[in-house]
Amino acid sequence: MGDLSLVTIIIIAANVIISFKGFNDPGFFHKYKFNIADIKSGKKYQILTSGFLHVDQSHLFVNMLTLYFFAESVMYYLGTTGFIVVYLVSLILGNLLSLYFHKDEYHYTAVGASGAVMGVLYSAILLNPDMMLGLFFIIPIPAYLFGIGYLLYTIYGMKSRRDSIGHDAHFGGAVGGYLSTIILAPYVLEAHLMMVILLAVPIIILFILHRTGKL
Repeated sequence: MGDLSLVTIIIIAANVIISFKGFNDPGFFHKYKFNIADIKSGKKYQILTSGFLHVDQSHLFVNMLTLYFFAESVMYYLGTTGFIVVYLVSLILGNLLSLYFHKDEYHYTAVGASGAVMGVLYSAILLNPDMMLGLFFIIPIPAYLFGIGYLLYTIYGMKSRRDSIGHDAHFGGAVGGYLSTIILAPYVLEAHLMMVILLAVPIIILFILHRTGKL
């Protein structure tokens, strides 16, 4: 990871500025957060704008730190335009999956760049499968094991609904990063075929659970 590119700095700055505006202006926060009732009433822009708001400073910090670690890797392989495509597709697909799973819960709200960031992370894993991650910043673990494990944990979170984490947005974002990377860099289907297959396993599991009514 070298110096941050201008586009990464701009995205981080946009998240920080918009999030702090939301921290200090409840009206602004509620207008642009993801809310099922609002979106169904026509405020479709929330599918995008909610991805630049955060609940608090720690939520913002974790997302931007993860983006900081992996954005440049994706940009190295896909270029600036490719990185922006992965980021936005992941953000939007993550929120669309949330909309799908919570479409009848008019009270449901969410904010955060987690879907976009997860998409960037999964894109980086697919492009550089030999990459190692530091679990809890200490324990070295192959990136692909983390990727598969996290998606399986996300499915569990979607099924149990025991916390306030937007697991569906995380999962949708990861799928967005996975699909957009394959489209933008189809060579991974040959160069990293096993990784493509392994990362597809949790996606297939989610599809089966949903089709059988278990999710």
